[in-house]
This record gives sequence, C-alpha cells and structure tokens, in this order.
Amino acid sequence: MDRPIYNFFTNDHERIDKLLDRAVKNPKAIDLELYHRFRVGLLTHIKMEEKILFPAAVLGNGGQPIPLAAKLRLDHGALTALMTIEPQMKMVKVLKHILEVHDQLEEEEGGMYDMCENLTRHQTAEVMEKLSKVSEVPVHPFNTHPVVFEAMKRALLRAGFDYDKLAETLDLNS
Repeated sequence: MDRPIYNFFTNDHERIDKLLDRAVKNPKAIDLELYHRFRVGLLTHIKMEEKILFPAAVLGNGGQPIPLAAKLRLDHGALTALMTIEPQMKMVKVLKHILEVHDQLEEEEGGMYDMCENLTRHQTAEVMEKLSKVSEVPVHPFNTHPVVFEAMKRALLRAGFDYDKLAETLDLNS
C-alpha cells in the first residue's frame, strides 16, 4: 500500500532520532552542533504536523479535529519546551522517553499518521507539495533562567509527563 505521508513522517522521525543519538553519543560532552541540527529538525517536524498535516486531516474529516491531535499537541508543547533548555543527560533521557511515547502514537497501526493518510487521501499531492516547501524553524540560544526550567516542567506535566520522576527512574542506557 502506498503511504507517502506516513512514510515521509516516519522517515523524518528516524532522521531526527539519529541526529539526537549522534549528538549525545559521548554523554560527558554532548555535541552541541549536532544537537542544534536535532533541535531544528524536531521543531521543523512539529511545524509540519501542526501547520500542514493536522489542518489537512481536519479538512478531510469534515471540519472535525481528530481526538488524538489534542494529546499530540500537548506533547508538541512539552517537546518544544524541552528545546529551550541546554541539554544534559538527565534531560536527554526524559526527551528520548517522550519522543518514544509520542512517536508510537503517531506511527502505530491506526495511529495519527494512518488516520491522516486516510483522511487526506484526496489531497495527498497537495499535502506533500506543502511539506516539501516548509522552511526550517529558527532556534534561539538556550535560555538558562531558572524560571524557564520550571515552565518546561509545567509543560511536560500538562502533557502527562513528570520531568523529575522520569529523570530519576529512566535508565540512561535505555
């Protein structure tokens, strides 16, 4: 079965995951140049979903949002909040966990990408054309103010992720 939208986004997940893995290969010295490319890639991916894919699915669904989109938007907010702070391994393990949970909701059979593929089947060419023209998201330097860290934790909680609990319980090697 031809699934261009599904394949586009799942391939992009793989590309982004590989960038993150390469950036944190040495836990004692995160490669900030590769991490920057990861940040740009992740935020651009989120932009494509929020600005192109989800609206196209709403259109294909007779103007009704897909219920799963609300959860994914909360995850997007959490991931975006994580991109504001400087990476260190505790944060990276939380980030990887959230990406894994989030990506599964999108990629699993019957998940968001399958739903979007089905709902946009009459506008696939248009969606793919728009995706090909998306510009990269510009990123700002990390914000080190303590209030930003607390705001990030609140964004994660809204999405159902407890930063402190995850940071304590997740294995760095997982």
